[in-house]
Amino acid sequence: MHSEPVASRSADPSTPRSSRTGNPGGSGGGNGTPPVDAVSLAIIEQLQEDGRRPYAAIGKAVGLSEAAVRQRVQKLLDQGVMQIVAVTDPLTVGFRRQAMVGIDVEGDVDPVADAVAAMPEAEYVVMTAGSHDLLVEIVCEDDDHLLEVINKRIRALPGVRSTESFVYLKLKKQTYMWGTR
Repeated sequence: MHSEPVASRSADPSTPRSSRTGNPGGSGGGNGTPPVDAVSLAIIEQLQEDGRRPYAAIGKAVGLSEAAVRQRVQKLLDQGVMQIVAVTDPLTVGFRRQAMVGIDVEGDVDPVADAVAAMPEAEYVVMTAGSHDLLVEIVCEDDDHLLEVINKRIRALPGVRSTESFVYLKLKKQTYMWGTR
């Protein structure tokens, strides 16, 4: 796998890193998350390139010992700043149908968002400003499963006014390599 220096993944080097990460003044992300320093961001970038990269190799790239990297990674995991997961192509593991579902809600969006987020088929739930109140990525075994989730479970939730489904025909790109900018 091609490995470029961590510094080259950043934006303009004259811009403070905290500004590039949306954390003015180096504070947390504004949503209760703790601040993340430049070294931790560099560790995250290394793991985004290869989630199985050895701590010793990460340490060499970011200027820390293996033990220090191990401690920082554990802290980032414990704080919920990041997750280390295997990303699959859903088709190859038996999930033949994916869709993005726009949901329009009457009243408070939070209870509907929480209920949808609790569904195992919902991989991504986001509140939006725009045509829909929620956008939800659904991963299902087949069309019948998708229909059951949308028709019997999502549309049955109190407050759901309407849904609009965008069925995926082909997955062209799915990556988590945006770095930490």
